[in-house]
Amino acid sequence: MSPGAKSLLLNAGMACVIVLGTLAAYDRVVVRPAQLIGVVDVAEVYRQKEAEFTLILTRAASDGEREQAMRMARSFAQRLPLALEELPRDCGCLVVLKTAVAAPAPRTVDLTAHLRRKVEAP
Repeated sequence: MSPGAKSLLLNAGMACVIVLGTLAAYDRVVVRPAQLIGVVDVAEVYRQKEAEFTLILTRAASDGEREQAMRMARSFAQRLPLALEELPRDCGCLVVLKTAVAAPAPRTVDLTAHLRRKVEAP
């Protein structure tokens, strides 16, 4: 085999290796994360907090305890939208309501517990 042919084969081989490496990196960095879908059941989190606040209010014996429960409710109402905005950054995925998904897929992640932790009082 002539030196020119060897050089040509070496260049073609290197080009193939570079293209395959680039495609593999693109798949790992761009394609696969875009296929991941996070689902969250906001209604469940909201109902749980609502029940919690209702219980606190019904057991409250003083105006101070009622006011504390109302502060907790206001704090939750402020933290919930912020936590929902942070979820896509936390998981690096598209986040949709659980009710919008007809059936779970292998690339679907339930983020409801993560949302619940984010809105808990500090």
